[in-house]
Amino acid sequence: MKLSKPTDKKLIKSLKRKAGRNNQGRITVRHQGGGAKKLYRIIDFKGDLISYPAKVKALEYDPYRTCHIMLLEGKDNKKSYQIAPQNIQIGQEIFFSDKLQELKTGNRTKLKNIPTGTSVYNIELEPRRGGRIVRSAGSSATVLGQEGKYTILQMPSKETRKILQDCSASIGAVSYPEWRYRVIKKAGTSRLMGKRPSVRGSAMNPVDHPHGGGEGRAPIGMKHPKTPWGKPALGKKTRKRKKWTNKYIIKRRK
Repeated sequence: MKLSKPTDKKLIKSLKRKAGRNNQGRITVRHQGGGAKKLYRIIDFKGDLISYPAKVKALEYDPYRTCHIMLLEGKDNKKSYQIAPQNIQIGQEIFFSDKLQELKTGNRTKLKNIPTGTSVYNIELEPRRGGRIVRSAGSSATVLGQEGKYTILQMPSKETRKILQDCSASIGAVSYPEWRYRVIKKAGTSRLMGKRPSVRGSAMNPVDHPHGGGEGRAPIGMKHPKTPWGKPALGKKTRKRKKWTNKYIIKRRK
């Protein structure tokens, strides 16, 4: 897939860098900072900023996400960025309608109109709120069926859940599935991505980390790995037990 440079400056803006800090300036997410300069592309996750049918004018790289994006131009000559699906071609027409005539890659419609077995991406969780899930490179969810006012989807994590039929989704799978095979060959590449060095806990002293201490290359000396603050680092469930969306989950992810 040949990518072009940004062609519409109205759809690009600069974001202030926070480097893992909160509104008080304190670091809340470690190992962030630096990185190459980048500009944010304004993505239309709802798909209603231009008139349809719209033509794919360009396929572009987006530094803020793992997948590629496509520049669409509608009948009113307005343009917008959307997440590009796999096998999309420049010049192809995209449709967004409640009742689509053809379920082609890139077209967008409500879940109730999508037949069983279809792959979808950029899915809404609430109607008219814009796509929230299945937006990363190479990902897609599968429609398993319709049940009452809900559509049953199998997520990329193999979790099975219900989503309201009036929510919209795009047909196909997200572009650039090769992203999962990328190799960071040197430390400088990681720094350009905005990632600062992470020191192993086992290389520290006991006063600095639960894994620290010992002579030479010593094991961590405990049953389970811990964070610098002594909390479990692996296998600890972080989801709230009484989260209100639990009622929509039919089968938990593995």
